[in-house]
Amino acid sequence: MTSQTIREMAAEARQAGLALSATTPALRNQALLSIGEAIRRRLDGIRTANEEDVRQAIAEKLSPPLVARLRFGEAKATHVIEGLRALSLLPDPLNRVQYANEIAEGLRLYRTTCPIGVIGVIFESRPDALVQISSLCLKSGNAVLLKGGREALRTNEALFQAIVEGAREAGLPDGWCHLLHSREDVDEMLRLDDSIDLIIPRGSNAFVRHIMRNSAIPVLGHSEGICHVYVDQAADLTEAVSLVVDSKTQNLSVCNAAETLLVHEAVAEAFLPRVAEALRSKGTELRGDERTRMLIGCEPATEEDWHTEYLDAILSIRIVDSLREAIAHINRYGSRHTDSILTRDTAAIETFMTLVDSADVFANCSTRFSDGFLFGFGAEVGIATGKVHARGPMGLEGLCTYKYRLYGHGHTLADLNAGTFPLLHRALPNDIPPYDPAR
Repeated sequence: MTSQTIREMAAEARQAGLALSATTPALRNQALLSIGEAIRRRLDGIRTANEEDVRQAIAEKLSPPLVARLRFGEAKATHVIEGLRALSLLPDPLNRVQYANEIAEGLRLYRTTCPIGVIGVIFESRPDALVQISSLCLKSGNAVLLKGGREALRTNEALFQAIVEGAREAGLPDGWCHLLHSREDVDEMLRLDDSIDLIIPRGSNAFVRHIMRNSAIPVLGHSEGICHVYVDQAADLTEAVSLVVDSKTQNLSVCNAAETLLVHEAVAEAFLPRVAEALRSKGTELRGDERTRMLIGCEPATEEDWHTEYLDAILSIRIVDSLREAIAHINRYGSRHTDSILTRDTAAIETFMTLVDSADVFANCSTRFSDGFLFGFGAEVGIATGKVHARGPMGLEGLCTYKYRLYGHGHTLADLNAGTFPLLHRALPNDIPPYDPAR
């Protein structure tokens, strides 16, 4: 593709996005269902494309967890189609009144939600993410340029064709969604600050920083998940074994899988042998600090391990002397993604929830619950680890901004300054009544 082609895509997306933002919620919801039907119709071709991608990934010696992430079989297809249906049932995120105030008699101000505009999303080799991201953008009235990992190139293309077909059949404007294919396409997209409103990169911290350094477009980073589970001295140890195993092994190749286990020294001797046996039965390699190794005889953990998102059957373990030491470790080495405390001590839970500087902080549950679908968002664009403007699983709300609408009847600032009418600043109901400009 030429540079001009990418620029034309962005320009077309800009116009299509404006048209999309003016469509009715019913039309956008019907388009989501229509896309689901198109994916169902094209499933044989999508599977064939995916099998080719998987064969190539195996030949290139991609790690087994990443190959598992790449696969798009019956279960993932069913989950994706169900996700589209669930998203169609969620309330419309657009044109919601967030603030209503009568500034002066007959001069009414409303802050209402609206789409961000054109969004560029760069994501990993997980084909279901392409459907989730594009559908969230559709529901929220945003146009989108998508770039998936090269390992999923064929699968993404097959899914993209289904998305385009389904959206067109429902009557959406063409051009609201485009698929990029190469790193050069991404480089060109990053230069289009006159056409693209937001870039969302999903990947490592280094990758997100690279995008930020190379674009004038605002960037909302969805970076790696160095997630922790802390087993407190007041934990139910039997329950803790189950929660640690689920956090680490339920799915190795996802960003909300636990990578580091922190254990209070008061329960380490009783807990670590039990959890080590359970984790090893799942094929997990354990790496620990010196005190951990004395109890369970694992490989040594290095400074690099505390900074590492494995996305594999590896878990680093450290014994800490206190809750405060656990929190300090998480805030130093974590990626501000998801961290969980296991304890029956209510005060410890509240301290952890307050002081751990992460998007998602959990108590007595698996880190794997950090997920937009499970949170009730329908799906997620990703899990934002920054603080502006969205944080945690990013669903429809994170894809909206707002505008101020001011309705008047000949009001001028000169009249206000002359005392012709006073300021009221009176709260109004959160709905916009019919407006008659001739009143």
